[in-house]
Amino acid sequence: MKLSVIIVNYNVKYFLAQCLLSVEKAKKEFEKIYGQDTIETFVVDNASKDNSCEYVKKHFPEVKLIENKKNTGFSAANNQAIKISKGEYVLLLNPDIVIPEDTFIKIINFADSHPEAGGVGVKMSDGSGNFLPESKRAFPSPAVSFYKIFGLSKLFPKSKRFGKYHLSYLHKNETNEVDVLAGAFMLIRKSTIEKTGLLDETFFMYGEDIDLSYRITKSGFKNFYFPEVEIIHYKGESTKKSSINYVYVFYNAMIIFAKKHFKSKNAFLFSFLIKLAIIFRASLSGMKRIFDVLFLPACDIAVFFAGFYFLTPLWESYKFHNPGHYPPEYMQYAVPSYITIWILSIISSKGYRMPVDSKKLFKGILSGTLIILIIYSLLSEDYRYSRMLLILGTVWALFFAWLIRAVFTLLKIDKFSFQKRQKRKVLYLCNNENCEKLSKIHKQYFEQDYDRIICSDPEKKYVDAKTINKNKMSDIVLCAGKFSYKEIINFITDKKIQNAKIEIGYPDKGFIIGSSEIFVQDNIFETSEFNLNKEQSKAAKRLFDITTAIFFLVFSPVFILLTDNKLLFLKNLIKVINGELTFVGYIKTYDTEITEKLPKLKNGILPPVTYPVFDKEEAKKINFRYARNYHITDDFYVVYKTFDKISNKKL
Repeated sequence: MKLSVIIVNYNVKYFLAQCLLSVEKAKKEFEKIYGQDTIETFVVDNASKDNSCEYVKKHFPEVKLIENKKNTGFSAANNQAIKISKGEYVLLLNPDIVIPEDTFIKIINFADSHPEAGGVGVKMSDGSGNFLPESKRAFPSPAVSFYKIFGLSKLFPKSKRFGKYHLSYLHKNETNEVDVLAGAFMLIRKSTIEKTGLLDETFFMYGEDIDLSYRITKSGFKNFYFPEVEIIHYKGESTKKSSINYVYVFYNAMIIFAKKHFKSKNAFLFSFLIKLAIIFRASLSGMKRIFDVLFLPACDIAVFFAGFYFLTPLWESYKFHNPGHYPPEYMQYAVPSYITIWILSIISSKGYRMPVDSKKLFKGILSGTLIILIIYSLLSEDYRYSRMLLILGTVWALFFAWLIRAVFTLLKIDKFSFQKRQKRKVLYLCNNENCEKLSKIHKQYFEQDYDRIICSDPEKKYVDAKTINKNKMSDIVLCAGKFSYKEIINFITDKKIQNAKIEIGYPDKGFIIGSSEIFVQDNIFETSEFNLNKEQSKAAKRLFDITTAIFFLVFSPVFILLTDNKLLFLKNLIKVINGELTFVGYIKTYDTEITEKLPKLKNGILPPVTYPVFDKEEAKKINFRYARNYHITDDFYVVYKTFDKISNKKL
């Protein structure tokens, strides 16, 4: 056995699938030269919850799968496979990587011709084609770490002193001896591991590659950076690199490394610098997160309160000819209560998620107003102030909340700006049949923002960078069946292409992978997780049913005029209060096999959508989406749009 490929997976099923497909292609090319059964592939799964193991068993039966019951960490998981591997070489490979077909041939040839090589790394680029500087690194000595932490390595990248962390003074396209190899792609001679020992399991995640690289050189071997192989590494898909937790885990790994390998004095200095970096980075990150979360709600609170402060005396003067008609408690308690409900409703409608969406903002404010009116109807006369003033306040809130975001948009403050509704212009480099399959996947995500499809069969016509730029493509999908992985990687790293996202499409597998997005065919009937099964969702739905039914009953003299069957309207409201019916329920499909998978729900008066549904398959999908993605605002929207149909017979 020449090579053992080891991939540790944690909840990145589709990246893993893509990685294994590229490994399969490289394995076939390698075996043409070295013969059959010269490469074995291991996947060690660290208790993923995305059905990764089932997917590997079904689609990659030749892979040796190790299923861990808990997340043992990167080092321990790799060691599990290394211990039973039979290859002369071991390749540690991240699941979010794509390799070209000639990878194994080139890297094994290089290692065979350099017996002094204990480890070999390659040139890595991210999903947008940008070179990843961690492809080659120096050991993080106290001095090197100081230059990195305090930004000197960025200021002087060509300096042999300050630019040492990423060895930025070495050309990225030249083979060189280096100190540290990246654990994302690390070829190690098995005899080297026998001498250095396995990965240190003290490092749960991060730092284990630095530690092993250091031990390789201490054992008399060399580490080489070999850029003749270029791979794509969708960096950070298994972890969130911007999180405070990442900062802590990564830098803490550096402290473990220092204590293990540096003299006590240097280790203390290094640890001190790292702890300073943790505090500094965590403080900045924490303050930034708090600001990002609270800034828009704080602006809204100020604007909403200013509205009532301005409108109340105007309304009092107009209506009662007395600017002080309402007691002080109105501004002290009633108005803050309105504002609290509006803010919570905007949060529930995801109106504070970035980028800003005006529809979600308006939905939140209007839903909040409806809740306020429902609560208002249940209060005694002493606490009922002015419905008209509330309506005026709602209009004010809608306009000025929108205006704040419009100003940020004009000022080009992207974080708080309105979402740009740019229609996506997609180029599919595949034949028409596969173009149709891939476009169906995209349509599930793009909806109205999907401008048009341009299909091009690469066997008949090759579209170059100039043509792509001229047509201002937003997305380019390369069909994995039509292009080799080497061609795909060259395409992604071609910096002549401007502003277009390069994606890899798998029409027969049902997914498309890009640098920042994964598009998956919606196999909705396979889901087993439903929001409607959660206790908070059940409680919210029941609360909505009761309060809305009472609201309609209180104002029935008005609403009953808008219904066709007035008696049935009242009966339905009573049944909702009694728990016999729910306002929004499933559409009857008479498919018991599918219905049994759904959470139990009382018969509904209204369907989950506001338009008529005649297709049975579409009705089943609507039921599943409603149960899977349920949120109380869904019921608000349906009742708001179709309340005149509450007099219908139950579904």
